[in-house]
Parts: sequence; structure tokens; C-alpha cells
Amino acid sequence: MANGTHVLVLPFPGQGHINPMLQFASRLASKGLKTTLVTTVFISKSIYSDHPIASTSFRTISDGFDEGGFAQAKSPDIYLSTFKSVGSQSLASLIKELGDTGSPVHAVIYDGFMAWALDVAKQLGIRAAVFLTQSCAVNSIHYHVSRGLLKVPAEGSSVWLPGLPELKVWELPSLIYHHGSYPAWFDTIVNQFSNIDEADWVLVNTFYELEKEVVDWMSKIWKLGTIGPTIPSMYLDKRLKHNKDYGLQLLHPNTSACMRWLNTKPNGSVVYVSFGSFAEVGVEQMAEIAWGLIGTNAYFLWVVREPEVPKLPDNFKHMTREKGLIVRWCPQLEVLKHGSVGCFVSHCGYNSVLEALGLGVPMVAMPQWADQATNAKHVEDVWGVGVRALVDEKGIVRRETIKQCINEVIMGGERGNEIKKNSIKWKNLAIKAADHGGSSDKNIDEFVAKITS
Repeated sequence: MANGTHVLVLPFPGQGHINPMLQFASRLASKGLKTTLVTTVFISKSIYSDHPIASTSFRTISDGFDEGGFAQAKSPDIYLSTFKSVGSQSLASLIKELGDTGSPVHAVIYDGFMAWALDVAKQLGIRAAVFLTQSCAVNSIHYHVSRGLLKVPAEGSSVWLPGLPELKVWELPSLIYHHGSYPAWFDTIVNQFSNIDEADWVLVNTFYELEKEVVDWMSKIWKLGTIGPTIPSMYLDKRLKHNKDYGLQLLHPNTSACMRWLNTKPNGSVVYVSFGSFAEVGVEQMAEIAWGLIGTNAYFLWVVREPEVPKLPDNFKHMTREKGLIVRWCPQLEVLKHGSVGCFVSHCGYNSVLEALGLGVPMVAMPQWADQATNAKHVEDVWGVGVRALVDEKGIVRRETIKQCINEVIMGGERGNEIKKNSIKWKNLAIKAADHGGSSDKNIDEFVAKITS
């Protein structure tokens, strides 16, 4: 171990937060640090692993809802406030216990959604790094809101911020655009910056080349390190031979059915559709997606989580059995890497965007909430790797729009070919950033050097 240095890695208890932070822990372990991932008691009971992660230890703290986690709380407000009070005490107890048993903690890497973890670390005299799980663009927007530099609700039709393109108000994160929609989540996201100036390091799950203008601007404020994309190594630089997947899953993927089906399809002929582990799609929108998929000439693999299945049109699965496969969950990285997949219809959750970028898959963006509209803006207008399927006056993306966007990406043509070319460009840059001597690799080395000194 690098001087026996022990780092606690503390993600917010959700799949989209655990995945990138566990990957970062694996990278740190490969550099010689001792890493321990800390999950909540309930999450530890809920996860399963196809490939146990030998390089990282696991411990638990309580969020106050050990039997049911988030679902046990009556509201986001109750969950988040209870987690702060119970989690703070539980984290402090764990750090003390580890010290008493001969495994002292030298630094805490905490998810920005849990700003209270920084206070715990400082009280115990431990260095701390905040890990921001959203893009630098989105973090910059939230930072400006937290400092009162961007009024909420936003005024006018457009917003201009340093290092970012012009943003229409509807391209801002939904918690700002629809201010008051989810007050507890808004407070949590903005409060990432309440004490961030006290953190020893600010780590962001992006890579320098992807967001260089806003990274340069943010680097003037904090000791900032871009350390992404946090995708398993075997999909990027291939230096960590056992790092083949995220390792921990809250949902069981139907891997064999997905891969068998994809193996029978021609190269680039499949549209992969997934809205992530959290987003809920309304009944009317589900019907428009269904009929839009039928209207294309492509095959489709559609992830429809168990609670969403009743929203599918009657007899849809039977009607499309020759053309499509509907599964409850799938191994997304394996699917995106598969040669038959030519397009990813995505909610533009940030992890999904990074995976598509890292694997060179063009996108059709259908953002749902939170940071996704801003991510979709970058997918289309900044990185040029996809098109946005825009909503109508009722907030619904209609079947004709979905069909048109998919065909534009998957069928070729001037714009489709340009999108595919850009997708390959960003894939190569992502691999370069993660590989030996790349921008993210250098930042991780620098972080390890400072933390072990």
C-alpha cells in the first residue's frame, strides 16, 4: 500500500452515485491506496455482485432507515434530513472504530450530495475530497445558484455563464427551471457548495478535454481534478484486467437474454432505449415511445423497469416480438459495446451520457428531470454526438419526433454521419484521458501523491 494510506469512499445511496465512486475507488486501489466503500445498511442488503471487487473493502453506516432505505421514509425531505443527522453520527462512529482496530482513515472522499460528511471529517481532523457526480457544466450552474449569482427562478429567456454555451432557460437543470418542483432535492444539490471551500480537493467525474473551458474557470476557485470517465477499465484503457463491470447492482440485469438477442442482429441495426434506474415515464409518453419505435425501420432493445411495465400499450410486446426485445434491466455497458447497437435513446442521466461517449454510441436525447436537459444540450450542440427529441406544448415527445430523430441518427445521411464521426472522436479522447499519462490519469496520480505525503 502507498504508505498504508487508507481512504473511505462515501457515495450517496443510489446506483448512479455508487457506480462512479466505486470505479474511482478501484482506480485508487490500483495506485496502491487501501480503499473502503461505505454504503448504507439497507443498500448493503439490496445489492448483489456478479464480480466481487477484491481491491476494495466494504463497510456500512446507517441512514436511519435500515429496513427500507429511501422507500421507508415518507418523503425526500424526511429521508435527507434523517440521513444527515443519523449518517453523521454513524460515519463518525465508523471512522473511530476503524482507527481503534488498526485501520485508521487518512482521508474521506464524499459524494457532494452529502456535504455533512465534510463536517464529520473536519471534526475528526481528517482530510476530505468532495466527489461531484455531475458534469462540470451542471456543477457550475448549481454553484452560481448557491452563491446568488444566478437568480432562481431564472429571469429572461437565456443564461450566460463563464465557460458555458448560451443556455435557454429550459436547458437549465429542471430543479432550477421548474423551481419549487422538488425542494428537498434542490436544497441537497445546491448545498453541495455550502462548505465546499473547506474541502481539500474537488474531484469531478469528467475529463478535461470534454469540458475544458468550464474546468479552467472552476480551477481558479478550487483545487480541481477531473478524474473521469469512471467507466470500468476494460471498456476504456484496459489497464485494470479484472475491472470488467461496476461490480454492484441494485437491479438484476437479464444479461443472457439481451446478449443472445443482440448477437442475432446486423451491425448498427438496433436502437437501445433506457431511461435509467430512477426516472418515471408517464403513460402517454410511454405510448408515444412505443409507437415511435414501431415507426422506425430499426430493431429495438427497450429497458422497461417492473413498475413501468403496466404503462406499455396493450399487446405491445406481442405485436413487436419480431422486431423488439423488452427487458426489466440489462447490462448497459455490454449492450452499448455490442456491434449491433447503432443508437442509444437516453434520458441523458450523466452516467449514461459518459458511457455512450466512452463507447462511441450516438444518442437520441429525451431528458426527464434534474441535470438531464443540460446534459442533452451538450450532447447535441457542444459535443455533436446526438440529437434532442423535443417536447410539444404538453411536455410530451411525440412518436413522429422520436421516429425522425432515431432515423436521422441510425440511417446515415449527412448529419447522422457527422454524429457517428464525433462519437468516435470522443470515444478516443475518453480512452486517452484514462490511459497512462492521460489528463485524468495524471490528476489521479497527483491526488494519490498529495494524499500519501
